[in-house]
Amino acid sequence: MPSPPTVAKAQQKAIQKADTLIEALGWIRKFRDTTTVIKLGGSVVEHPESLRHLLLDIVFMSTLGMRVVVVHGGGKAISRAMDGAGLAPRFVQGRRYTDDATLEIVERVLATELNHELVTRIEEYGGRAISLNFLSTNVLFGERITLSGPDGPVDLGHVGEVTRVDRLCIDNLTYAGQVPVIPSMAMGPDGDKLNVNADTAATAVAAAINAEKLVVLSDIPGVLRNVDDPESLIHSLTATEARRLIADGTIAGGMIPKIEGCLDTLDRGVKKVHIIDGRLRHSLLLEIYTTSGVGTELVRDDVAAVSMAATPAR
Repeated sequence: MPSPPTVAKAQQKAIQKADTLIEALGWIRKFRDTTTVIKLGGSVVEHPESLRHLLLDIVFMSTLGMRVVVVHGGGKAISRAMDGAGLAPRFVQGRRYTDDATLEIVERVLATELNHELVTRIEEYGGRAISLNFLSTNVLFGERITLSGPDGPVDLGHVGEVTRVDRLCIDNLTYAGQVPVIPSMAMGPDGDKLNVNADTAATAVAAAINAEKLVVLSDIPGVLRNVDDPESLIHSLTATEARRLIADGTIAGGMIPKIEGCLDTLDRGVKKVHIIDGRLRHSLLLEIYTTSGVGTELVRDDVAAVSMAATPAR
């Protein structure tokens, strides 16, 4: 029997690429015709090269038959615009106080300029995308919120939460192969415009359209057992395990509200939530189409039970 041919280094690299494609094949089949909501944060938008690779990933995912919806914030761009206008940002319990002047800047920067730029760039990379904002078709509706303070309710100005999502509009667009790009603003009951936290807006959209996944693009790699050791990344957690890690202090500080938000998303019917570092080149593709992934996946307990009986969850 003849021995196998000698493989040159260039051919070895080509074979490794083919092996990666074969590994991805199962995940491509599994997630075809499913819906993924991607929450794009301002920290990622601030890195041009990272944003370019993420938008290319979104085009790739859509081309492979996944229905993709993007919900985005833009806090840093808003703060820069406010600084240029001579307005000092004011935060109340971690939320941006939004008066009339701030609301005007938020709508211009977030819901118009940044929203249209993301759509334009997706289309430049070969995808099909559409802006869903106040100038085209608004799909997020909400009401004002107040916070509790030691002296009573705390007003936040034009800040709200999403109470209704126009699922039919989003579904129709995704079924037609479009990528809806939605800014984190909502229309109030009296036609007033509301500034909405991007994480909660993405959760509302994912729950309303019965998404398979919500992917939160951040500037952190995921959940670490040791915050000083990047190698301690936990790749997959059930909801019960995540709550246990909060209770024992492994998940602490600023990660607690982020994970609690993910758990709320799971409670609202979304099967999986992924936290990944959006600054990592092609992090979306690596997380979704490889077995190990590059971030932390939080899974509903019932979904995890089914996955363990079949293949590793991703």
